[in-house]
Amino acid sequence: MRRLGPQDAKSARAAHAELEADGFPFLLVYSPGEPWTDYVARLIDHEHGLNLPEGFVPHTFMVGVVDGTIVGRCSIRHKLNEALLERGGNIGYAVRPEFRRRGYASEMFRQALSISRGIGLERALVTTDGANEPSWRIIERNGGVLEPTGSGTEDSVRRYWVALNPSKRVLAEGQQAT
Repeated sequence: MRRLGPQDAKSARAAHAELEADGFPFLLVYSPGEPWTDYVARLIDHEHGLNLPEGFVPHTFMVGVVDGTIVGRCSIRHKLNEALLERGGNIGYAVRPEFRRRGYASEMFRQALSISRGIGLERALVTTDGANEPSWRIIERNGGVLEPTGSGTEDSVRRYWVALNPSKRVLAEGQQAT
């Protein structure tokens, strides 16, 4: 994974158009037609907490690249606000449909955990739709602890906490250590 650069305009815009058709924003706060260099500069600002849109927190935006093609993206949020605490969490990721089921999401998620640790987080919240079994399997394989919600419906949001310091046991919000 790496940050977007000038060479990524065509591939990133293609990924954005592809997933936008499914109602998923691949590129965050992107306006079609804006100069690519302006967009990349804005992402750098956001990483440093500058010029954030309302409701946004500082975040690191990375793309997964294979043989020069963007296969997916990951957003690592440096802190949580109320909205992200409910849905979104610290890490959001997506893989373009034609590149799914090749292990890219697992690798991007693993790297996102490392980046999260590097920015000083002790644990990360990751949420996913209950019906998105491939996503929650990735989270569980990487140490995600499911927070009990009581909902039990398949299309509910599953909330996971992942310990970023392996020597500490992570507890779901509101749980007590025993």
